[in-house]
Amino acid sequence: MVRIRRAKPEDARELLEIYRPYVEHTAITFEWEMPTEEEFRGRILRTMERYPWLVAEKDGLLLGYAYAGTFKERRAYDWAVETTVYLHPSVKGQGLGRRLYKALEDVLRKQGIINLNACIGVPQAGVEDPWLDDNSMHFHAHLGYRLVGRFEKCGYKFGRWYDMVWMEKHLSDHPATPREVVPFAGLETD
Repeated sequence: MVRIRRAKPEDARELLEIYRPYVEHTAITFEWEMPTEEEFRGRILRTMERYPWLVAEKDGLLLGYAYAGTFKERRAYDWAVETTVYLHPSVKGQGLGRRLYKALEDVLRKQGIINLNACIGVPQAGVEDPWLDDNSMHFHAHLGYRLVGRFEKCGYKFGRWYDMVWMEKHLSDHPATPREVVPFAGLETD
């Protein structure tokens, strides 16, 4: 049975191993070098002050993670986040990414977040690429995200240029006066 729970700082080492193939063998992330365990632990802690970082765990092993982060720093953007998900390669295509995102969305709704934004690397149109395909874009579309923009040749990795697409999803209507966003650290939820 897969359990989805809050990330803990001590998960950093295992989460880094999930992230490693994405950094070293894909252009899914534009990060060129692996962060240290200490740096990654810091990312988890800083994120969870305001937003959720969730992990999927089975029999004591971590299989993937999803988190939300700041979309933009200005106060007017408080109701918008950027979403991210990474899975261990052995569990891709089994619905775990969808489960993690659903759990993430449930928490974000409780916080009062309305707009979800996904920044996704994609190969240039019509270019076959060994490090990147359109799967992430299709995955997000399947979850209800819609394409809202494309930036051409804005990321560089593995000696080539990559495009970036922005996709968005709204968790609710936009009220005339939205309620204050509840920081994740102060949210009572499993």
